[in-house]
Amino acid sequence: MNAWLEGFFEGIEPEQELTVSEWADKYRMLSSKASSEPGRFRTERTPYLKEPMDCLSTSSPIQRVVMQFGSQTGKTESGNNFIGYVVHHAPSSLLAIQPTVEMAKRLSKQRLSPMFQETPVLAERVEAPRSRDSGNTLFSKEFPGGMLLLTGANSATGLRSTPCRYIFADEIDAFPLDVEGEGDPVELAAKRATTYARKKILITSTPTIKDYSRIEKELFRSDCRKYYVPMPCCGEYSDLKWPQIKWEKNDPSTVEYECEHCGERFKEIHKTEMLREGEWRATRDFDGKTAGFHLNALYSPLGWFSWQEGCEEFLRCQDDAPALKTFVNTRLAETWSADYVSKLSAEGLMEHVDSYEPNTVPNEVVVLTMGVDVQGGGGTSEQRLSYSVWGWADGEEGWLISHGSIDGDPHQQDVWSTLTTLITNEWEREDGQKLKIEVTAVDSGGLATVPVYTYCREHQHLGVIAIKGASTRNQPPISKGKFVDINYKGRAIKKGVALYMVGTDTIKDCIMGRLKHNEKKEKESSPGYLHFHCDTDHSYFKEITSEQQVLQTNRSGFSVPVWQKRSGARSERLDELVYSYAALNLLYQRFPRLKIWDIYAKKVLQTDKKRVILNRRGSNPNFITNW
Repeated sequence: MNAWLEGFFEGIEPEQELTVSEWADKYRMLSSKASSEPGRFRTERTPYLKEPMDCLSTSSPIQRVVMQFGSQTGKTESGNNFIGYVVHHAPSSLLAIQPTVEMAKRLSKQRLSPMFQETPVLAERVEAPRSRDSGNTLFSKEFPGGMLLLTGANSATGLRSTPCRYIFADEIDAFPLDVEGEGDPVELAAKRATTYARKKILITSTPTIKDYSRIEKELFRSDCRKYYVPMPCCGEYSDLKWPQIKWEKNDPSTVEYECEHCGERFKEIHKTEMLREGEWRATRDFDGKTAGFHLNALYSPLGWFSWQEGCEEFLRCQDDAPALKTFVNTRLAETWSADYVSKLSAEGLMEHVDSYEPNTVPNEVVVLTMGVDVQGGGGTSEQRLSYSVWGWADGEEGWLISHGSIDGDPHQQDVWSTLTTLITNEWEREDGQKLKIEVTAVDSGGLATVPVYTYCREHQHLGVIAIKGASTRNQPPISKGKFVDINYKGRAIKKGVALYMVGTDTIKDCIMGRLKHNEKKEKESSPGYLHFHCDTDHSYFKEITSEQQVLQTNRSGFSVPVWQKRSGARSERLDELVYSYAALNLLYQRFPRLKIWDIYAKKVLQTDKKRVILNRRGSNPNFITNW
């Protein structure tokens, strides 16, 4: 009887209050479907996650936790542990927000469902999704005492409905600036927790652009903690910084960390002990409610992301600004400064003009594209088609082949006939091989939209497409085409003209970064390098450096980087380069990005004149529309 009573009282005794890290160590199981290290979760593997997770515990007075982390550091799993902790140990309503509804669906299927299935205490509380009336759907999961809701930051409905005690906003730098005209999605979500005295809000992300990054602003509103670890050489504590990573020239296998205290260098093998003895230290005043944590990928445990891998990645992207930006954002967890763009000068670029002649194609080129800017129309003072032909090789190394203008009213046939002659021209490489222009992108956003549509409709078989610049940031270089020709029933005409939206800001970010490297280094071939023929004059470079990136405040109060033309400057040549690069990106929709250069190199070497470049001109009028 005594044993029975002892067991009874043990069963009704309240469960000991746990922190999130204690809960994860005791209950959390990692699934083989979603983790490279399946099995029981161990905080000791990533000691730096303990303090951020414990700030999310019900026993902690902290209400808002900010994590600006690099990739391969366990940031995602800390958020999942928070969700599991709420479901099992501190049930209430919880809202998990991803950048888009589609990403929320992916989180539910690929991360949360395996976690609920593999962790027994969670499987007991969340019914299988196949059960009848289980309350477990892709976007809502009921459990005793609460409910987990998942939504995308692009859905205002999902952000403004029922109150929630817990909020988990993941990758907030990818959130839209304004959701359906109702304001900032992070603040919309946070308002759902205002009625709760002991609320918890977790905000995580890798950063993006300086003075624009949401996570950076959130971090600056916190105490901005950094993880200090002891140096194995002298015992002094320091946070790990990329400038202290050293290696012999072009040999990442020699990578070591140089202590900023004593100057000694040591290998990564010491990192496990360093992490175990590390501690978080605040670098700003603490308000008692918001804790911020900043951590780069140099802290990744052994076996995840090594210092050598970091060196290799850096060496691959150091001459390619867009790739370098990704490295800085995702590996170093630092914002990318865009002020480098404003320092571009026509004079600096002219110092690196190449020796090849205009209208000649270097042997490295395997693909030609053309961008056409339509100026004026209908009797305006300046009327012409302005064009640039660019050649491309492996790694998107580019050569300016030809540029010029076709004077005349775009509403008249003459200018378009001249353009057709230019498009059908065969361009001879230095080795005698002949190329034709694969894709010609014609701007339709001016005063001659109808003539542009007409021309593109009639010349699809020559690879001519109609484009228009996208008005918002973070757009792909070029979208999939959407038909703008419709019949009397309002349906798209299959052989009509398709309109392709161009992410002009995205492409300009890329191009300007590459031009900056042009300006800094000696002439040489490298991925992303842009070559200019010997007759490229100062006026051309003035035009391609005619815009600068400035910060403007949007209606939500965020500083947004936008491209702005300098006063009185012309920008046709920059626009043509943007359109030519967009045309190149259109080819990626047909061929794998990594194989496209080999494919076109083989096409160039074909000697059978009947099998010209893509076996398409004149024989397949639906070439573009079939993409």
